[in-house]
Amino acid sequence: MQTANQNVTLTGRRRFWFIFTLLLGTWTMSISQSSLSTVYPTFMRDFGISASTVQWLTTGFMLTMVVMMPISPWLLNNIGFKKLFLAVLVLFDIGSIIIYFAPSFGVMMVGRLIKAAAVGVLFPSYQSILLTITPEEKRGSTMGVAGLVMGSALASGPIISGVVLKFTDWHGLFAVFITVATLLILISFTTIKDVMVNKPSKLDLLSIVTLLGFAGILYVVNEIGKPNVNWTFGWLLLAVSVLAVAYFTYRQFHLETPLLELRVLKTFNYDLAIFLTAISYVALIVVTIIFPLYYQGVLKVSPFVSGMSLVPGAVLLSILNPLTGKLAEKIGYKQIMLLGMSMIVVGWLILALINSELNLLTMILLAALIEGGNAFVMMPAVTLGANSLPDELISHGTAVITTVRQILGSAGVAVATLVLSNVTFAQKQAGVSTLRANLQGYHTVFWMMLGIELVGLVLALLLRDGRKQSHK
Repeated sequence: MQTANQNVTLTGRRRFWFIFTLLLGTWTMSISQSSLSTVYPTFMRDFGISASTVQWLTTGFMLTMVVMMPISPWLLNNIGFKKLFLAVLVLFDIGSIIIYFAPSFGVMMVGRLIKAAAVGVLFPSYQSILLTITPEEKRGSTMGVAGLVMGSALASGPIISGVVLKFTDWHGLFAVFITVATLLILISFTTIKDVMVNKPSKLDLLSIVTLLGFAGILYVVNEIGKPNVNWTFGWLLLAVSVLAVAYFTYRQFHLETPLLELRVLKTFNYDLAIFLTAISYVALIVVTIIFPLYYQGVLKVSPFVSGMSLVPGAVLLSILNPLTGKLAEKIGYKQIMLLGMSMIVVGWLILALINSELNLLTMILLAALIEGGNAFVMMPAVTLGANSLPDELISHGTAVITTVRQILGSAGVAVATLVLSNVTFAQKQAGVSTLRANLQGYHTVFWMMLGIELVGLVLALLLRDGRKQSHK
């Protein structure tokens, strides 16, 4: 049977504009995901809602993404990439328009969830497509460029939203998204091609229903540490969600054509790649959440300075991503990921060992070290995982990786935040000064992260760096 890779004919300028349009769409959606938190105070004032209510713009977005990610391989195989990409852009555009004209927070939430569905489908799909149209020996470089796009979105998201909000209200931010998405729709008609062979199959609705278990687990994890949580409902939801995920997993192994091909988990290198990309992502996202709290809570800098202090690390991440892909092709993925995990471990080790207050410059440099290490791990791990699979399973492999990464990343942030708040509170109750209590809370988080990243270093040591065997 023909593989998708045999049907790829993109070369020269056609390939360039295809990848350019694909990555520009991904970059735009990444911006929309990361830039919204800066607008939350404005939403709270305009709609008269609480901080816990506005947080649903993030929580709901995340839960919807997790449910949509595992469906992306079926959509790729049954719809065709051009139609799928256009549909994703149209959904994103519609969601942005709904938010722009939203008369209430409830209507805004509907628009946000529509956008989340689009992003949840695109994030695994764009990686699958890039890996499919690229020869194995060049995948490192291509995914490095993809990492550059994601890293630059992380760096520019707060900046773009800050600049827009300086000259207009929050509507201006969504006007930008609507304009870019509409232009991308028009461009995509000529630049985006179908590059994968359609493999029609029946959509298993029961599998989709049980996918909601992933959202349930993630919801409960994110409730940890929050006040006034109904834990009777929480534990019941967790139990039902775990059972749903267990049945989803069982069902995928017993369907002739599963919604998500979990047999990819039988490949050793791929399993290691899943956890390496997730562990490095935990380090990255904890830095972006916990470090600003340290800057404002311990160093007493302004929110603006706190946000700008994240930019150097994110810029370094963007610069290194294309370079790490090329290096992985030359000296091997295992060596690259060992270097990256070592950088991440050293960063957290320094943070854990220094008990005194660290100045802003030191924190920025350590954040850059950890984020730079992430460039050597996250996308190379995705590429190595794909290289370990037959070409026809790449879309399923990337869907599994992105789903696990999203769940573990969110869980990592929830646990880190819980540890920080509980340790700080316990120290204050023991009569310790506020500064020392805060420092003890942060250092406990630093030690916890060091332990997690040491596990990642061990996993990197276990990698097999052999090239993929023929699956034809």
